[in-house]
This record gives sequence, C-alpha cells and structure tokens, in this order.
Amino acid sequence: MENNNSFDELDFTIMSHLQKDGRASFTVIAKETGASISTIRTRVTKLIEDKTINILGRVNPEKLGFNAYATIKIAVRPANKIDEVANKLMEFREVSFLAITSGDFDLEVNVMCRDNNHLIDVINKRISSIEGVYNSSSIMYLRVLKFAQPDLNLLK
Repeated sequence: MENNNSFDELDFTIMSHLQKDGRASFTVIAKETGASISTIRTRVTKLIEDKTINILGRVNPEKLGFNAYATIKIAVRPANKIDEVANKLMEFREVSFLAITSGDFDLEVNVMCRDNNHLIDVINKRISSIEGVYNSSSIMYLRVLKFAQPDLNLLK
C-alpha cells in the first residue's frame, strides 16, 4: 500500500474510524461497515505493518504544561549542510514537526516548549549553535485553535 490508489473504500472507512477513536473496536467497525471482524483485523494489521497508520494516544500539550509553541524557519549555508542540520534538529525532543522547504528558508521546524524561557533556550542557544544555521525566523503560536489529522475524504 504505497499510494492511495491501492486503498479501497473499506480501507478509508477503517482509517476514518481509527482517526476518530484509535481504540475503536473491530467489532464496532465491522458492524458499521458490514465487513467481518476478521477482515477488519486483517486490514488494520496490514495498514500498521506497511506504516500507513500508527495508532497512538494524542495528548493535549497545553494541559500537560507545554505552554510555548513556535514555528521556526531556518536558512542553512552552505546548502549541502541542509540534511546535516535537519538530522541534528530531529534529535531535539522539543521538535514536533520538521520539513525541508522551498523559498527563502530551507527548513521549517515546530517546537513545543514548557515556557518562553525554554523556547528562548531552544532558539537562541541550541538551534543557533548548529553548524550551518545561517539565519532563522520564529513565529510563536499564541493559541492553537485547531490541531487535526488530514480529512481522508479529500482523497476521494
């Protein structure tokens, strides 16, 4: 299952159920889809094995004490250090998202920190000290209004 062409309607329905509730029982999904429990179990197992889905518990970071979120855009010089800088950023426990981007900046990283002092430390001491980091621009999220998984119906 390497691309969405190999998924059928049942796969999408199963994934939609699991997005809403990762603990949804195979019995309930089978009943709502008209498929057998063993079919649902087999499909979920395959989706997990091919890394299409990963079932986990999503926490509310704010309720746990992560009160400073930010996105940081990073320019890397020379350009051949982009992968090296990205690999170092992937080791930061604060990083929740990291992507290579086009445009004026080479990387975009989202971080979740305990507070503003923690965030300042991550940006001004840790990120800025990585060899190859040339410039950065940070935007702090004042309040996260929506945090969601992609709507699978957009692929239909």
